[in-house]
Amino acid sequence: MSFSFKRFLPHILVIIGFVVLSLAYFSPVLQGKKIFQSDIMHYIGMAQQQKEFAKATGEETYWTNSAFGGMPTYQLGAQYPHNYIKKLDLALRFLPRPADYLFLYFIGFYILLLSLKVDFKLAALGALAFGFSTYLIIILGVGHNSKAHAIAYMPLVLAGIILTFRKRYILGFLLTTVALGLEIVTNHFQMTYYLLLLVIVLGIAYLVDAYRKKLLPHFFKSVGLLSIAAILAVGLNATNIMATQEYVKESTRGKSELTINPDGSPKEVTTGLNKDYITEYSYGILETFNLYIPKFMGGGNTEDVGKDSETYKAYINLGASPIDALEGSRNAPMYWGQQPIVEAPAYVGAVIIFLFVLGLFLVKGRLKWWLVGGTILSLLLSYGKNLGFLTDFFIDYVPLYNKFRAVSSIQVILELCIPVLGIFALVRLFNDFQKDEEKLKALKYTVGITSGLALLFLLFKSTLFDFEGLRDDQYIQAYGQPFMDAVIEDRKALFTTDTIRTLILVLLSAGAVYFFLKKKLSENLTVVVFAVLLLFDLVSIDRQYVNNDNFSSALSVDKPYQANAADKEILKDKGHFRVLDMSSEGQSKPGRAAYFHNSLFGYHAAKLGRVNDLLEFHVYKNNMNVLNMLNTKYIIAEEQGQIFPYTNTDANGNAWFVSKLRKVKNPEEEILALDSLNTKTEAVSRMYRDLKTQTFKVDSTANIQLKEFKPNYLKYVSNNLNDGFAVFSEIYYGNGWKTYLDGELVDHICVNYVLRGMGIPKGNHTIEFKFEPQVVKTGSSIALASSAVFGILLLLGIFYEVKRQKLKD
Repeated sequence: MSFSFKRFLPHILVIIGFVVLSLAYFSPVLQGKKIFQSDIMHYIGMAQQQKEFAKATGEETYWTNSAFGGMPTYQLGAQYPHNYIKKLDLALRFLPRPADYLFLYFIGFYILLLSLKVDFKLAALGALAFGFSTYLIIILGVGHNSKAHAIAYMPLVLAGIILTFRKRYILGFLLTTVALGLEIVTNHFQMTYYLLLLVIVLGIAYLVDAYRKKLLPHFFKSVGLLSIAAILAVGLNATNIMATQEYVKESTRGKSELTINPDGSPKEVTTGLNKDYITEYSYGILETFNLYIPKFMGGGNTEDVGKDSETYKAYINLGASPIDALEGSRNAPMYWGQQPIVEAPAYVGAVIIFLFVLGLFLVKGRLKWWLVGGTILSLLLSYGKNLGFLTDFFIDYVPLYNKFRAVSSIQVILELCIPVLGIFALVRLFNDFQKDEEKLKALKYTVGITSGLALLFLLFKSTLFDFEGLRDDQYIQAYGQPFMDAVIEDRKALFTTDTIRTLILVLLSAGAVYFFLKKKLSENLTVVVFAVLLLFDLVSIDRQYVNNDNFSSALSVDKPYQANAADKEILKDKGHFRVLDMSSEGQSKPGRAAYFHNSLFGYHAAKLGRVNDLLEFHVYKNNMNVLNMLNTKYIIAEEQGQIFPYTNTDANGNAWFVSKLRKVKNPEEEILALDSLNTKTEAVSRMYRDLKTQTFKVDSTANIQLKEFKPNYLKYVSNNLNDGFAVFSEIYYGNGWKTYLDGELVDHICVNYVLRGMGIPKGNHTIEFKFEPQVVKTGSSIALASSAVFGILLLLGIFYEVKRQKLKD
């Protein structure tokens, strides 16, 4: 027992160190504060209704009416039965957010390096380089939690795969299953997809190596085990995967039904996202050097350049007060790249890139090639439209690639690969496999490349770069050319300062390596020196963008919206209706209205495709016929800064009988018909081929009323002397909504492009809509079975490993 404890003591100390560092960086969490994240603010608004329902009933609803007229909650944090892998994930994230994600960064990368047989000290050093990489910290600041979550488990998945290829079959299989299960549970399939691309690169490297060493049987045995692990991991997450797969076909990520745009022009036919949308955030080729020099291109869209800046002086010259000039200089437009919005540079670190380049000379074999291959692939694909031929090929021919936007985010792969190779440079430096002369030669080449690049930029910056940005013309029109000249001078100053900074860090890193080779520094002291350099390098940049100022009281973060006068007035109405928020606050905070009401708007990257079409064709154009059929009873308006609720007395209500149901041929006819359709008396549909245009007698006594409503349940009673056809002002979604007429299951159809409709026989009847998605029931059964199988395999694996260790001891 004491031997085992002694063996694990260094790892325990490292883990404690990770906890301390995570809490130290985000120290306000120790005071009960929470980080304010803009994306999470929107999410809170979107998810408020389902959370209130769960709190009131103890049940989970898989449908919400609070945003976009209604949508499934599958991508809004829905909780599924038998999701035991999620419970494990929650146990691992025991620290307050966002310290929990930073801890996951550290521990996942640490385990990856341990699986590669790296000494624990260097593994801990690598974890610091990965965890404090600027991009990984920035996404925590803005609220990309699911992305950070998925990135954090990437190294753990790779660790399991590598252990399997190292013939640690049982441990590798078990770790891969758990790690991939955790990766999938994060629900950020874009990051998981990028991980898959890296795994393919890794697999190719191992396949070539196995072929050369005549170890193909071992390779395919490993692939077989990993395939089973992947199947089990998918099974553990069956409900989430199946629900997402079902929903994505109906969302903006799926194939559009329409062949025209709102202006009538032909629409690009695609099975995924629009190409321009995919490549909107394309990394500039010149921006590559941001990875090495933090403010090579100015940093973020707005930077604090201070009172001594040329920008401050320019504001003063324009007549601004010192206070206004200071405020302007704190939000100076320093970024001069081509992306629409950049919060901060994707800085990997001068020190770790120095080590990465050193690794190119010192590290040999398959490890080097899959890391370099992953880095290059990641970088080239991040260029997006700036390297169009490659991006177009992937969009057109690589499965699923066209389902994801913001191609620049694929740089998470190089964020992972670069630190691994950089740490292995130190591994090779410290071992005796190569002569000191070879190591000194590698050092000379590395210093020549890294410092030479920095010197080149310093000496020829004015010749090589113009420092002009994408929106500079707007500033020139607003403030004049002298103001823009001042901004450019500040951009040059930032460029110069950070290039010198990088040069100094490179020379200090080179000095540490040199003194080690000359026996002036011990191995342990060299590790300490690099730890200090890495922490200074990365944390000092991180703190410029994510620091204590990002934290607020827990109450203001948990409840980011306060009801205004319009909200309070509308909330007095206890009926079931929709609200259109046209106020400036409602437009800038699209999740706000959903927090209080059933909103027509919201904030989500994958809303229902039909609803999105309706918004673009009609709602954004204020088509009142469409707003009426959506039962938009209140419109929050704003005049001269005063917000008030406008009551739309023409809203159609929750349900109504129409006198005519007209058949149309295709989706285009259906959505265009709404432009002039009197939705109170007529409906259109192209739902079924055998649907025929029908007319109905509707007298003054015919009525249908909503008697009970919940997010996942609606109950109506109807009274009609004649057979009729009713339109319900509820969003159509065929994968889960069941209709019951007097307790008997019946069909309903899609009418008016987005709503539900059904024929109702004469007389008095009860109509119920229940959201009962079969995908949740099926997925939960698969998840339960997968959990049981894995539990048995885990117990057998532990038994085998304990027995093997006893024999070994």
